[in-house]
Formats: sequence, structure tokens, C-alpha cells
Amino acid sequence: MKTTNNRLVARIVKHRYLYLMVLPGFLTLLIFHYFPMYGILIAFKDFNASKGIWGSEWVGIKYFTSFFSDPMAFRVLKNTLLLGLYTLFWSFPAPIILALLFNELKNKGYKKLVQTVSYFPHFISVVIVAGMLKEFTARDGLFNHIVGFFGGDPIMFLLEPDYFRTIFISSGIWQGVGFGTIIYLAALSGIDPTLYDVAEVDGAGRWKKVLHITWPSLKPTTIILLIFAVGGILGSDFQKIILLYSPETYEVADVIGSYVYRQGILGAQYEYTTAIGLFMSVISFTILYLTNWLSRKVSETSLF
Repeated sequence: MKTTNNRLVARIVKHRYLYLMVLPGFLTLLIFHYFPMYGILIAFKDFNASKGIWGSEWVGIKYFTSFFSDPMAFRVLKNTLLLGLYTLFWSFPAPIILALLFNELKNKGYKKLVQTVSYFPHFISVVIVAGMLKEFTARDGLFNHIVGFFGGDPIMFLLEPDYFRTIFISSGIWQGVGFGTIIYLAALSGIDPTLYDVAEVDGAGRWKKVLHITWPSLKPTTIILLIFAVGGILGSDFQKIILLYSPETYEVADVIGSYVYRQGILGAQYEYTTAIGLFMSVISFTILYLTNWLSRKVSETSLF
């Protein structure tokens, strides 16, 4: 036991600078993510700010049952799931396709230029993106000028339920697709160029090179990122939804996050919304675990 402790101390001393580099991130995680977890007790209590969490009355699963008896529950759950599925279907393949296209560019200067341009939207605040969308889709905005040019009548896009999901998902793709290519490009950079040369000598075309060399190298990375994406399928970008939606589009745009915002922040129902958040966290973890288990069975690639 003493020998083991000595080895541990020696290892820490040897790599002390690396541990010091990790320390700020570890402390941030501990203070802002783990310490506040005791707050989930609010979900099981009739919270009174003057009494505090520990002094408030214990009510068990009262607020969980209240959520499922709420007529809004089905709507927000359905919208959250549908937006998550649509986003996964359209947004997840986009960075892969773009990374493959970048990989085919031979002019290094032009490649760096288009990569930089594609990364830029990621660094634009969601508030600014929402403002741009409102300007573009306004009655006298760019989109309606295009509609009018072809003889159509003005459309209030953000007030029409039929258009909301399309605008939300397409703007998300525009904002995230470029930055999402970084991990895939890193994986592609590890491919031995001689493999392509040998394939070309054997008469393989561009599509066969992608299918038999590029894709197998990307597959493990893609599977890991897919597991994360499926695990976060219920975590819609509710900040942008709150900035874009209106009562006219609640039927298709109201998700768990926006519902919790209205009930918790605006309505001060902290116990109720904490219960909803805890329920969604458990469901998300279950989805992540099952996706990881299925991936391990099918492809032998998994997170844990």
C-alpha cells in the first residue's frame, strides 16, 4: 500500500505542470456542475425561499405527476422530440459532407479561405442570429422581396407554424456546419496519403477512394459524435426558440426548454420546473446509455 502511494505521489510530482493546467477546468466543473446538484432536491419539495431547500416541506413526486397531468406536457414533449429528430437528421450529416468536400480541395490557399468563411457563423451570438432572421423574414425583409419578385404575396414567416421548424433547423445548420467539420478534418488528416496513391494506381476513382479509404477512417469518429448527438436529442436550442417563437407558433415551437423558462423564470415555479429538468436529464442519460450499448454491439465503438 505504501509503495502504491509513493508511486502515485511520484507520478503527480513528475507531471505536476500538467495537473496544474487541468486544475482550473476541474475546479470549474466541480463548482458549477457538481456542487449545485444538491438543488435537485427542490423537485421533491414544496420550496420556500425563506426556509431554504432543507427546511422546505417534502412532497415526493407531486410535481412529476403535475407535469404529466398538464395538458401542455404532450405538446412540449412532442415538439422537443420532433425538433431533435429533424435536427439530427439534417444537421448531423452536414459537417461530414462538408469535411469530405474540403478534403477534396487541392489548392491550400482556397481551402483555408473557405474553411475560415464556414467557421465564422459559429462565433455569431444566437441573439444576433435571431435578429438577422427576424430582419430577413419581416414583411419588408429580404425573403419577402424575393417572394414579391416572383409575384407572390408577403409572408410573415416567423408567425406561420408551417415555416418555423424549417427556419430553425436551416439556421442551425448554417451556424454550426463549418465549425462541426473541425473534428472530421482532424480525423482525415491522419490518413496516410500513400493509400490514395496506391488506390489510384489500382484504378480506383474518387468515389471508391472515399468509400474504401476515407469513410473507414472517419467511421469511429462519426460513431462517437453520433452517440453524443443522439444523447442530446432532447436538448433543443431553446435560447434561439425563445428569441424566435410567438404565441402563433407555440403549437410547433414550444419545447421543454421554453416551457421551463416560462414556468420557472417567469412564473417562479421552481419546484415544478426542477422536476421537469430532472426528468429530462434521466431520459437523456437513458438514451445516451442505450445508444452507446447498441453502438458497442453493432460496431465495437463506444464511449464506455
